[in-house]
Amino acid sequence: MKQILADCSASISELKKNPTALLNEADGSAIAILNHNKPTAYLVPAETYEWMMDVLDDYELGKIVESRRADLSDAIEVSLDDL
Repeated sequence: MKQILADCSASISELKKNPTALLNEADGSAIAILNHNKPTAYLVPAETYEWMMDVLDDYELGKIVESRRADLSDAIEVSLDDL
């Protein structure tokens, strides 16, 4: 059985009837959409999705920073006055 990774869940039929009510009820949390009691999709409010994308971007930038820190021995020191 698949784990449901949301505090709220709804059937596809409930989603078809009133998606706005489901989003309001979830109060910004993801909603697991179930088909035959198995999660088939997650409905995420736009604001939450945008926040998740920002977190992913920050994570990716952090990985780039860490990889470049490992290459500091190849760095060339430059004075701001020389620029």
